[in-house]
Amino acid sequence: MTDFLKGLLNFRRRPWEMLATLLIGLGVFMLMQPFALVLFTWSFLVTLAGTVMFIIVSHFPD
Repeated sequence: MTDFLKGLLNFRRRPWEMLATLLIGLGVFMLMQPFALVLFTWSFLVTLAGTVMFIIVSHFPD
């Protein structure tokens, strides 16, 4: 866990890509769930933010 936090603070690629991937997965889950309209409403923006974040952090050093 400390390696993950240290990687986030040092702007390393792997932990930030994992965070972006989780954000994309959360957005897709929010899009597909049938219970809360508020989650569905925000799902596109969450997925978009995760995708843009993934594109940006793919240029971080290993």
